[in-house]
Amino acid sequence: MDYLQDLNPSQKLAVTTVEGPVLVVAGAGSGKTRVLTTRIAHLIRAHGVPPYRIVAVTFTNKAAQEMRDRLHAMIGPAAEKIAMGTFHSLCVRILRAEAAYAGIGPDFQIFDDSEQQAVIREVCRELNLDPQRMPPKRLLASISRAKDELITPEEYPAGGDFWEQIVAKVYAKYQEKLRRSNAVDFDDLIMYVVRLLQSNEEVRRKYQERFDHILVDEYQDTNRAQYMLVHLLAQRTRNICVVGDEDQSIYAFRGADIRNILEFEKDFPGAVIIKLEENYRSTQNILGAANSVIQNNTERKEKRLWTKRDSGAKVLFFQGGSEWEEARFVAEAIKELRQRERREYRDFAILYRTHALSRVLEEEFLRSGVPYRIVSGVRFYERKEIKDLLAYLRLIHNPNNDLSFLRVVNTPRRGIGETTLARLTAYAEQFSISLFASLSYLAGVDGLSAKYIKALEGFRALVDGWRERLPELRLTALVGAVLQESGYLAELQAQGDPEAQARLENLEEFLSLAQQFETGDTLTDLGTLLEYVALISDVDTYDAEADAVSMMTVHASKGLEFPVVFIVGMEEGIFPHARSAWEDGQLEEERRLAYVAMTRAQDRLILSCARQRTLYGATRPNAISTFVREIDPRYLEEKGSNLFSLPRFAPAAPQGAGSSGADFKVGDKVEHKVWGRGMVVAVNESGGDLLLTLAFPEQGLKKVLAHLAPITKV
Repeated sequence: MDYLQDLNPSQKLAVTTVEGPVLVVAGAGSGKTRVLTTRIAHLIRAHGVPPYRIVAVTFTNKAAQEMRDRLHAMIGPAAEKIAMGTFHSLCVRILRAEAAYAGIGPDFQIFDDSEQQAVIREVCRELNLDPQRMPPKRLLASISRAKDELITPEEYPAGGDFWEQIVAKVYAKYQEKLRRSNAVDFDDLIMYVVRLLQSNEEVRRKYQERFDHILVDEYQDTNRAQYMLVHLLAQRTRNICVVGDEDQSIYAFRGADIRNILEFEKDFPGAVIIKLEENYRSTQNILGAANSVIQNNTERKEKRLWTKRDSGAKVLFFQGGSEWEEARFVAEAIKELRQRERREYRDFAILYRTHALSRVLEEEFLRSGVPYRIVSGVRFYERKEIKDLLAYLRLIHNPNNDLSFLRVVNTPRRGIGETTLARLTAYAEQFSISLFASLSYLAGVDGLSAKYIKALEGFRALVDGWRERLPELRLTALVGAVLQESGYLAELQAQGDPEAQARLENLEEFLSLAQQFETGDTLTDLGTLLEYVALISDVDTYDAEADAVSMMTVHASKGLEFPVVFIVGMEEGIFPHARSAWEDGQLEEERRLAYVAMTRAQDRLILSCARQRTLYGATRPNAISTFVREIDPRYLEEKGSNLFSLPRFAPAAPQGAGSSGADFKVGDKVEHKVWGRGMVVAVNESGGDLLLTLAFPEQGLKKVLAHLAPITKV
């Protein structure tokens, strides 16, 4: 059997143990996909199992396609006959075939997220629920969690607290509307199939006899409904093989239950446990560091990754004075490693716990010419919440900005719909005035009822109020007032889901940027801020197909690997996240996140933090992350050795001593990447940095912060 020759002993055991329940504990980089595909090929070629009697379940379509491609190379067209795909795709096939038993038509629709929210909004109208207090997304999240736990509307605890009572009413009407539309949502797909298998013996026997062998990838990420599905299918033969790693269970917020993998032997007595501990990805120093962190968790099966690779470079740890110093270190280290080790930009990845940490890195990369791309995310200034906030600020700065007006006049929702805006636009065009100016003449706009006039006048009063207070507000205070008084923050806070929390953190991070443009006791320099953002976020500087550094959250990095990995923001309250201090089990989840991040690295792992960081609009000193302190010193090397010949960094400009007066003086000639050649005509201190006024022949006067602007002396 030539396909077994290149497997290590543990992998071979996992492939050839085909009878009964098997748990393959697959450490990071241990070749689990190879084991799964080879096991399927072995079942077909060595044991004569018909391909259609095998079901292999993955969590992503990408993973399923990768397995199918590998199997095509091993067994040819027979790979197409295997029931392989995600939990949802498997359940769609079953539900289409057995729809009559489930009480729905076989041509049922699957509602996407926007359609689900539309149904919820309709339910809220019928129940007279305020969408501000009962956000549709939050209601949907509660319903989704109930379905993950296989709780029907009839079983939902209607006698619970106020929120549960509301959810119970909405859930019942929501499900009723789906039924009337012959529609299901994604959570229904699994719940309906599980309920069907539980209640209908004929259908259950049919699929238990159909599938002799069940394989499940990423078992540590299964929720209650997925767990029940695979158990029901495996009851007859008990030929179930699950592959996973509890140390990489990082999706509890989506309903994943780590107990599913930890208690596999209890669920399937006599199960064979096989550990894949040989790592084919990382050096021994990287693995040693990762092992020394994860061993502090209690909810895990003991294992230690090892590799035949050499020890490699030690894990480097750098502590900067601020986030700007940290970002400059990362940029310079990338440049030096590219030159010294002949690497491409695509060989580097920057991982962070939260998207908000990306802003300073993005700005430093743009300043220093390091190409980058955001993976599974959006660049800081292109995120919806940041664009919304900037539209408000642009409208305050220039009320004639119709594009900004249209973006925010109904954000958050004020009941101002397309019909109202169409009438307003027609009036503005008739008299050649801006949309905002037309708000002063609402009585002359045809077809506007008192309700819409009141809403539009309220919006005008908000903007006028902010404009009137410009002389007395510092920039951070202005941003805070816009977020609070517009209702934007309240709407996000009411949603209460992880996506809304990430948006809130990004908005808070914008305050850090605003703080850098506060010019002492002078007027709020809103124009300079908006000008800076317009240049720094120029999409023309970004080529998604080019050789570029990858930047992403740790969650987005799962399943990926890179020759060189930086993990930034390794500070208490950031990584681990602040909420781990008071939520049970959260610190262990954060430690698993750190383990996942560390084991993405192949050749080099570099950790960094800042002694002091301005984040979410506040500047505070931060202790070094628990996870850094847990690394065995044998595997760790602090910056300061000759590993890098990097220049000594000055303290970050926004905090403490920045550029000195000797760095730039009136009369200096400068080169700007966008504006070209110019001259310094004024130099002022600003928050520990220098605010330069530059004169350009074609661009006129421009104000920039010395440490941020992409300028050099000529």
